[in-house]
Amino acid sequence: MTKYVFVTGGVMSGIGKGVIAASIGKIIQVRGLKVTAVKIDPYLNYDAGTMNPYIHGEVFVTEDGGETDMDVGTYERFLDINVPKNHNITTGQVYFSVIERERKGDFLGKCVQIIPHITDEIKDRLRRIPQDEGADLVLVEIGGTVGDIESLPYLEAARQLRLEEGGENVLNVHVTLVPVLDVVGEQKTKPTQHSVQELRRIGVQPDIIVARSKAPLRQEPRRKIALFCNVEESAVFTSQDMDSIYESPLLLDQQGLGEFIAQRLRLPENPPQWGPWKKTVDDHLHPAKQVNIAICGKYTELADCYVSVNEALKDAGASTGAKVNLEWIETDDFETRPEKVHVLSKFDGVLVPGGFGSRGAEGKILAIEYSRSHDIPFLGICYGFQLAVVEYARHIGISNAASSELNPRSEHSVIDLMPEQNGVLEKGGTMRLGAHEIAIDQGTIAYSLYRNKNVWERHRHRYEVNPKYIQEITSKGLKFSGKSDLNRRMEILEVPSNRFHFATQFHAEFKSRPARPSPPYFGFIQAALGSKGIRVQTGPVIANQTVQVNRSVKR
Repeated sequence: MTKYVFVTGGVMSGIGKGVIAASIGKIIQVRGLKVTAVKIDPYLNYDAGTMNPYIHGEVFVTEDGGETDMDVGTYERFLDINVPKNHNITTGQVYFSVIERERKGDFLGKCVQIIPHITDEIKDRLRRIPQDEGADLVLVEIGGTVGDIESLPYLEAARQLRLEEGGENVLNVHVTLVPVLDVVGEQKTKPTQHSVQELRRIGVQPDIIVARSKAPLRQEPRRKIALFCNVEESAVFTSQDMDSIYESPLLLDQQGLGEFIAQRLRLPENPPQWGPWKKTVDDHLHPAKQVNIAICGKYTELADCYVSVNEALKDAGASTGAKVNLEWIETDDFETRPEKVHVLSKFDGVLVPGGFGSRGAEGKILAIEYSRSHDIPFLGICYGFQLAVVEYARHIGISNAASSELNPRSEHSVIDLMPEQNGVLEKGGTMRLGAHEIAIDQGTIAYSLYRNKNVWERHRHRYEVNPKYIQEITSKGLKFSGKSDLNRRMEILEVPSNRFHFATQFHAEFKSRPARPSPPYFGFIQAALGSKGIRVQTGPVIANQTVQVNRSVKR
């Protein structure tokens, strides 16, 4: 039978449930089982697509076009799998489905209630996943914090699922915070005790407690947690601060978490094969070189806004033997004081990530212009690609070149709304989303990175290069080396006269993996190291295979 592991969180949000859930998945995966992961988000939004990154973190795009929680990206990177969009379950989706069935009369006149109708819908969604995919184990991370009103139906569904599937098939893992008072240096267990009391009041008894703490739990706090939370001492584990999140599965398994789970769920006693993962962790922890990268954007105060970009840069650095030092720069500052753009001269590379809206856009264009004119390695992603086209158009004399997103009345909209986006009123789920095939020209930087004429990459955008300006722009030195939809859409640009001035309409970071970096990011870090006079051997390249994707989105 399929095994389920529910991961809940207590005390506060943001303590690393996603990393711990992914780590548990890795621990089971290296023992030879097929693992997949689900993220439950209790908010009423249908998906993450319309949410501000400052509030919710980045929007992670799946291969089949889902706009999902950033933890789905964590699962993909740890488990090296593509997670479908139906693995991100929200309250909006659940209630929408139940109300839709009620309108059709499926409940035969019954009063529709949280129990059983909402909880049954949740359980049905969870059960369909292993039926469709043949997974041995399904990780289910319930977002938010125990005690939140929004989480109650999901905790109740987890309670029911354990009764129905049997205790040997369902395991509950609770992640809590064990703070340390600086004055006395004592690890305090009372927040964990109260969190577990709340969970048990709801009807869920944790089998395992993972304590987030700066340092490993000492014996006395471990004993108190076990005693007051009604678990064995052998079921209390520590997730301490670490240099790389990819250490997490190894550290937890060293404490015996893998053996504990295998015994409780009656899994095959296969010895773990940690060799490749240890090599990956070692590459991330012991770089021989350093490179300094400026990320020029407008959500720079919160690293979660660009978590996939950050991880893709680290992946590329690990594959080139380099530690990537990141500095986030608000491009608003360049607009008010243009002379501040000279700060980019101290960096080995400049990256302009994706985004929306006019705030900071002209500052990003200044950063792109400075990088190009001073031959600093540059990588633009999505919006960064579009603004790189605007900057180059201005450079070659197309006066007032702009994006119609920034200036709808511009006489030279070199970036314009995609034709199919005209008349679209709803914001959520209506962009060009998910994996699309891209044809790459041979003899280009793009081809040297991908080593393939056709690749698949993930998208999330409404605007594109205006076809009216392509011939004029390319005749003046810029090259579009990647195209899609029978060469109608421009996907990759490069400036051959520069060492590395490269941008992509797609989000290559979403397919980066710890041991298989994204080709554009890998090339960018190579170029940045080259600007320091360091020669880098050609490293691993992602093999982007053709995939079948289902883009139907029910609204």
